[in-house]
Amino acid sequence: MASGFLKVNVYSGSVANPVKNAKVEVLKGENVLFSLVTDENGQTNTITLPTIDKSYSEEEQHEVRPYETYDLRVSALGLTSTLIEGVQIFDGVTSLQNVYLSSIDDNEGEEESLITPNTLWGDYPPNNLEGEAPSDIAPILLRSVVVPPTLVVHDGVPSNTNAPNYTVSFTDYIKNVASSEIYTTWPEETIEANVLAIISFTLNRIYTEWYRSRGYDFTITSTTSYDQKYTRNGTIFEPISKVVDEIFNQYIRIGYRMEPLLAHYKSDTSEKGFLSQWGSKELGDKGYSALEILRYYYGNNANIYEAETSGSYPYSFTETLKEGDCSVDVYVLQNSLNYIRGSYPGIPKISNPSGYFDSATKDAVRTFQKVFSLSQTGQVDYATWYKISYILTAVEDLTESVYN
Repeated sequence: MASGFLKVNVYSGSVANPVKNAKVEVLKGENVLFSLVTDENGQTNTITLPTIDKSYSEEEQHEVRPYETYDLRVSALGLTSTLIEGVQIFDGVTSLQNVYLSSIDDNEGEEESLITPNTLWGDYPPNNLEGEAPSDIAPILLRSVVVPPTLVVHDGVPSNTNAPNYTVSFTDYIKNVASSEIYTTWPEETIEANVLAIISFTLNRIYTEWYRSRGYDFTITSTTSYDQKYTRNGTIFEPISKVVDEIFNQYIRIGYRMEPLLAHYKSDTSEKGFLSQWGSKELGDKGYSALEILRYYYGNNANIYEAETSGSYPYSFTETLKEGDCSVDVYVLQNSLNYIRGSYPGIPKISNPSGYFDSATKDAVRTFQKVFSLSQTGQVDYATWYKISYILTAVEDLTESVYN
């Protein structure tokens, strides 16, 4: 029988505040299949759950949903209980479910949310391209292409003023959209090509200030009618998560055009200028690289570029750090990890940081990578340093809010 895996991360308010000893129940209907408790890093053990054979996600079909769904009920002392319905489990894949609990003072009763189906399975409206935005307003172009720490997602069509706005980290947004738009069982090069299209589309909205230049107070919408599918509290899949962490600052440009490509895609299409998601899966099966897949759909003058990251992070990445290195960068790394321990005490303490990358530093790095679902190399590459910088900033912001 096919099976997949589930790991739950529980936070109070933000990623800077993991919740220890939260109770996590995994439900199927009214039956409680597992009852788990989070550790000092706010995480459960990884559990195994029955699901659908992955062959159903490897060919386009509409008879059998290619994943199984379960519900989660999460509770913790002093926080509002939350029920998340529709957590998705694919064959052979680890699903990462983040749960954000709010203060009891902010809510009455149990919070509920529903994870809607993947766009390849569910029935969603086609993209309306420019949507409701007036055509006579020229977009504002920023000076450079920059990956921001966060963006604001409007959970509805642009004209729906009652729809909520959510502030989401850039990488979490890309992981969420990719997990909602494609199947995680596909070839890695296919996943990378689709993630690059999603990143490029998103950076185009940011670079052109598409919505803000029209008077809206958000960066992008969650609806396929105008943008990409973002699912509030959506399940993230580990293979997609790792690809995003490696290439989150890369995007597509066409020829000499400066702006990121507004990279449109559909489930299955031969329309010029659109990436076919199922077609890209077939190309990946044939051994095409991500760039070859992108050029197949967007033309041979499509290339991949790197965007800058926001200057709000405390320290810039320079080169991969590894055991045996000795530098100021290592010293900053050691102190950053020790500071993050204030929220994540499961990360081993690095005693007397000296700037020398010793075995204790490697253990701390490897634990950090495990906690945040990065490749556990014990080396600090770009993806690891960006995540360290993001978590460090979040923990510092939380500390400042407590004492100010």
